[in-house]
Amino acid sequence: METKILNNVNLHFEHVQWKRELIFWDDELKSFNNRLNELVTRWTDKDVLAQLEHYQNEFILHAGVIDDIVEAINKHEMIISKYSEKSYDFMDIYMVKNHLEFRDKMETQRQIYADLKKEFFRFLSKYM
Repeated sequence: METKILNNVNLHFEHVQWKRELIFWDDELKSFNNRLNELVTRWTDKDVLAQLEHYQNEFILHAGVIDDIVEAINKHEMIISKYSEKSYDFMDIYMVKNHLEFRDKMETQRQIYADLKKEFFRFLSKYM
């Protein structure tokens, strides 16, 4: 088995990248909600309105996930800073394992978000 070393600088760099991605998603969700508001004024069909509500709920849920991920990143960053204050350049095995699990969660969330966007864009193509 190959040994991989994750030092605090690398973990921090990855956190910064994730936070930028999450901020972008949050901005996109605001734009998507604006599209929903436009459609609400155009459509009275119950099926279309139900779909609009579905997307509104999905966007609310995803915004909550974004908030949760940012909070988790911030907590991990605080731990990294405590390690750095003690002049430890590397995390312990538990924290690295935790980070790797978090990385997997981020990958999963990317896929969920990408699928939601594709589905929403198909919906917009049909009803805009």
